[in-house]
Amino acid sequence: MTIGIYTVVYELLEPITPWQMVDHWGAFILCFVAVDLAYYWSHRVSHQVNLFWTGHVVHHQSEEYNLSVALRQGAFQKMLMFWVYLPLAAIGFPPEWFLISMGFNLLYQFWIHTELIDRMGPLEYILNTPSHHRVHHGRNPKYIDKNHAGVFIIWDRMFGTFQQEEERPTYGITRPLSTFNPVMAHVQPFKELWADVGSIPSLGDKIRFLFASPGWYPESMGGFKAPPELTGEEQKYDRKIPLGLNIYLLVEYTILIGASAFILFTLENYTMNQKMLFLVFTLYQVFALGSIFDQSRRGVLLEAIRLALMMGFGVWLALVIGQIPVAAAVIISGLVSTAWFAILRSRGRFDEKTD
Repeated sequence: MTIGIYTVVYELLEPITPWQMVDHWGAFILCFVAVDLAYYWSHRVSHQVNLFWTGHVVHHQSEEYNLSVALRQGAFQKMLMFWVYLPLAAIGFPPEWFLISMGFNLLYQFWIHTELIDRMGPLEYILNTPSHHRVHHGRNPKYIDKNHAGVFIIWDRMFGTFQQEEERPTYGITRPLSTFNPVMAHVQPFKELWADVGSIPSLGDKIRFLFASPGWYPESMGGFKAPPELTGEEQKYDRKIPLGLNIYLLVEYTILIGASAFILFTLENYTMNQKMLFLVFTLYQVFALGSIFDQSRRGVLLEAIRLALMMGFGVWLALVIGQIPVAAAVIISGLVSTAWFAILRSRGRFDEKTD
């Protein structure tokens, strides 16, 4: 969505732009720096506006801090924040440059999600580092809304949002997620926003709340509520899952990722209705597996339905799409998974604890 709208704006304005970007490596470096500056403001606004925070909060829900957190990206974030980058299209940076710069910007941020690297000397003054980004992921009140940089920490130093790492951060958000279900990780922030808006009596204050910073409430409700201080007794959300069930979930997620990748690489072969069917079925599978991970009471039923749908999906692939080899793989996978599921169920590996 970001690249598409950027391209449309660029092509509309290119004929009337009184200058053209020269095809030179120096101009591309300028584009990269400009993209990083735009990312800083996009990231900062995502933290400081309630509505936009719902798209970015998924990245911050993790109570751990490691490389996998870098991959925990909210599906709605770019949909809410694409507009921040449009001035770059108006300036005249070609979409190809923008795409490559965004790619490198995101790739750079992968390695800084780690506790294995301490301080990095003089580089700390210019670049975003693991130390700086650990601060960004902390829910300690002094760390909240600090260090929004992508690549260059200089933006935070320039615009007053820099914070040095002092005590070890406590990771996560002030309203803990308390679920491992990826679908609910996206839904819960919107449910909380809806509940907050519903609790505000005035229509004007409801609208203001959407665009206010987290913690803002009207004076009639007590005014601004600061982030809670840490007590030192915070507990990470966890579930003690039997090893056999853990392996089952790992295998099923792997199969799901493989199937999704296959669909994405062959997307041009399907109609829009078929693509929507794939999307809905994939989301259902993620939700069902996430429910098992949470040891929800509904997890066993949802998983039984998922496995039945998987084999039915294989039959549909064979009869409607005509992809016999893929259909056979899906059906065989479904049969094996069903047998495995039945064995785990008979041995009591599905420990139903939560609602």
